Amino acid sequence: MPLGPVRPSPLVEQAAERLREHIAAGHWPVGAKLPGETTLAKELGVGRSTVREALRALAGAGLVRARQGAGVFVTATEVTEDWPTRLRRAAVTDVYEVRMALEVHAATLAARRRTPEDVTAMERALEGRRSASTASDAAFVDADITFHATVVAAAHNPVLTDLFHEFTPALREGLTDLLTLTAARTTDPNTADAAHAALVRAVAEGDAEGAAGILRGELEDPFAG
Repeated sequence: MPLGPVRPSPLVEQAAERLREHIAAGHWPVGAKLPGETTLAKELGVGRSTVREALRALAGAGLVRARQGAGVFVTATEVTEDWPTRLRRAAVTDVYEVRMALEVHAATLAARRRTPEDVTAMERALEGRRSASTASDAAFVDADITFHATVVAAAHNPVLTDLFHEFTPALREGLTDLLTLTAARTTDPNTADAAHAALVRAVAEGDAEGAAGILRGELEDPFAG
């Protein structure tokens, strides 16, 4: 099956997509060497520079790899999504299950490792969350996530902190949608304030079990109590 010429602009994207389709369809299996740039340019009806950029895009997606002096070879037939992309596509329930495991453990560690500065940061974030009670749902969610970030930071585990930040975009979208659907702030603009205040106290007092329990209960019903 011939590749067929591509339509005008954006040529690089179209050329990359056409090549990707051929790879996915098995016309060039893993390990196969792609035709040279001149051949591909002729079949696609574009210049060699366009083919070169398209191949660079495919290499970035992990589909091909150039070997010095040998050519370009297929390394995979499907694009491997990076972690942020997978999170954006994940169901909110899946994200929440992982979030619970991450944050509950972080709260336990925070209660054991917190410093006076950590407690101060949590208290300030709690006040910021309260101040956002008069703002939009999106702004309130941002303040809520900022608060939870201070709890995770108090665990003093950089891997947990990095993982939480990776979750942030998916959490922001999911929580904003949840508030819109449940209208939880209609009757209580500062919903779940009591649970958040109790979490600060538990961490400050070094109550690891209490902090974990409070956070677990909150995440099971994030905007209640």
